[in-house]
Amino acid sequence: MGLIYRFWGNSAAGGSVKKVIQQKTSYTIALAGNPNTGKSTIFNALTGLNQHTGNWPGKTVLRAEGSYNYEGIAFNLVDLPGTYSLLANSVEEQVARDYLCFGKPDTTVVVADATCLERNLNLVLQVLEITSKAVVCVNLVDEAKRKKIEIDAEFLAAELGVPVVFTAAREGRGLEQLLSAITAVSTGSIINTPYAVKYEKEIEDAVTKIEPQIRKLVGKEYNSRWLALRFLDKDQVVIDAVQKWVTGRVPLNIKTGGAVLA
Repeated sequence: MGLIYRFWGNSAAGGSVKKVIQQKTSYTIALAGNPNTGKSTIFNALTGLNQHTGNWPGKTVLRAEGSYNYEGIAFNLVDLPGTYSLLANSVEEQVARDYLCFGKPDTTVVVADATCLERNLNLVLQVLEITSKAVVCVNLVDEAKRKKIEIDAEFLAAELGVPVVFTAAREGRGLEQLLSAITAVSTGSIINTPYAVKYEKEIEDAVTKIEPQIRKLVGKEYNSRWLALRFLDKDQVVIDAVQKWVTGRVPLNIKTGGAVLA
């Protein structure tokens, strides 16, 4: 029951499974992860020659996109800049975060390094705050095995509430399982129940106050809890983005304990 068994076993599933009637014929997938996790290797392996590069609008950061077909469905894969967090302390972080929130990909794959998983889980949890439609790809399991590191995929998936797939992308191992998990989450045959980060009582109380106001503005279009947290941070990039989205329909005027964030 070691690392390789769990890697190749059919145990890396999070959330609940249900039958759905597939409606869409194409899906957009975001690929996120820390630098040096093998994210680009996975991108190249899935898309092959069907890829192109450019820059994100108004940024000097490289934008890579590719496509692939799986089980008769077309997928467009967007490779986000490698980043350690989504706090928008750098251009790369801002690009990745804004795309995950406002680009609304059908599924986000977070690539993590099996040899230093704890450090990578910081980004995983931040992504899960934005979207429930996620798959965690634990890559470099071959290197982890050489270092005698064992990871329990079933436990990790149960804790995170999303599918966890182990891969050794350079050798092409685990990619079929990854494709299957992406398809299941995208089509809705797996409904994730992601781990929810809880903050200090003062923060949670403030979120409780302002989240309903934000939900009235954005409806189900965006994650109102995550937006509430960013408003409390006085994140001007997010505030401006929401302001732009609601322009012409309703003024953005979110009150937080006497202060108005607009």
